[in-house]
Amino acid sequence: MAKEIKLYNTLSKEKEIFKPIDSREIKIYSCGPTVYHYAHIGNLRAYIFADILNNTLSEAGYNLKHQINITDVGHLVSDGDEGEDKMEKGSEREGKSVWDVAEFYTQAFYSDLKDLNINKEKFIWSKATDYIKEQIEMVKILEEKGYAYKTSDGIYFDTSKFINYAELGRIDIEGLQKGKRVDDEKNEKKNITDFALWKFSKEKRQMEWESPWGVGFPGWHIECSAMSRAVLGNHLDIHTGGIEHIPIHHTNEIAQSESSCDDGKRFVNIWMHLNHVILDKIKMAKSGEGFIRLESIKEKNISPLAYKYLLLMTHYRKEMKFSWDSLDAANTAYQKLLKQVEKIKLSAAPNISETEKVAPSEEIKNYYEKFVNAMNDDLNTSIALATLWSLINDKDVSDSEKFLAIKEVDKYFGLNLI
Repeated sequence: MAKEIKLYNTLSKEKEIFKPIDSREIKIYSCGPTVYHYAHIGNLRAYIFADILNNTLSEAGYNLKHQINITDVGHLVSDGDEGEDKMEKGSEREGKSVWDVAEFYTQAFYSDLKDLNINKEKFIWSKATDYIKEQIEMVKILEEKGYAYKTSDGIYFDTSKFINYAELGRIDIEGLQKGKRVDDEKNEKKNITDFALWKFSKEKRQMEWESPWGVGFPGWHIECSAMSRAVLGNHLDIHTGGIEHIPIHHTNEIAQSESSCDDGKRFVNIWMHLNHVILDKIKMAKSGEGFIRLESIKEKNISPLAYKYLLLMTHYRKEMKFSWDSLDAANTAYQKLLKQVEKIKLSAAPNISETEKVAPSEEIKNYYEKFVNAMNDDLNTSIALATLWSLINDKDVSDSEKFLAIKEVDKYFGLNLI
């Protein structure tokens, strides 16, 4: 098996040596898109990150079972179970059924992945609407075990009964309770952090289902717990998502997943969270009108892979400030990289077959080791990218060896260099 891999765990707040639950198959779950609108370039950072993680573990010799959800129902505007349903909002905006809206934006998302040279076939894609039965079953289990209670609005999870609720997000629950507004007194929730497992339909909706509690729809958080259990089992090696998911969505996933399971083990061993893409000091969001799509980049005759290159220059846990100037600079560097690789390819062509037959030189082994070490150190793509450039510019390494190394490097990056 591979060299030691270190990954930063949000739960422990430190890098940890990756130790699989079962070395025969690594189980990963990545939070996927809500398909009520196009994905913006900030959203897409999450899937470039998930792909880089997948590639790094695969190249280390692990077999992966990597699931990504498609949220096509029950996702309210607020993470706190309030506001307008995003799918209904998309339906009203476009004059289409929610089902048509979901399908259209799912396919648009897949098209973005293709433009970013991400092979979607390596992932297991799960739509929330295909797992309503499993979500209802999990809510029933939580109710039977005393973790759920009924209000006039729906079935809620009682967070006071889950001892480790605040662990992932280091949440100050006592402070939140003290800070409750006066008008919250009308709220039927027992605790300010309680969250909806199942919502009752107050009026006819396009997406609603029969349940033991009446017609309604699932709360947002339950879908990930139910789908990951159905596909991956009770316990996962890694769960990924944006840092905005830490205090609510992922915290709630842990609570409902571990409370509905009897073995006392952790739902997820390593939680990995990526930072935001910032535009003019504002986090990009689909709820606003000013978000930038991958299509916007293509319209400026810039390759989507130049945006991927730009992201690789910054560690996934760091905020990435986007500007058109920074993208132009990244595009210039990426195009230069392609030209350099093409020159190396042409020069190497006559000697490739012979080079493949002999042991690599010490120089090339050192470069490759440095590259792999960077990727195995919490996916340090910026150092790995710098190592690639050092290799390309090294006049003491033959072009045939460079070419073979570049092929291996691009199995991690997916920059379509060859």
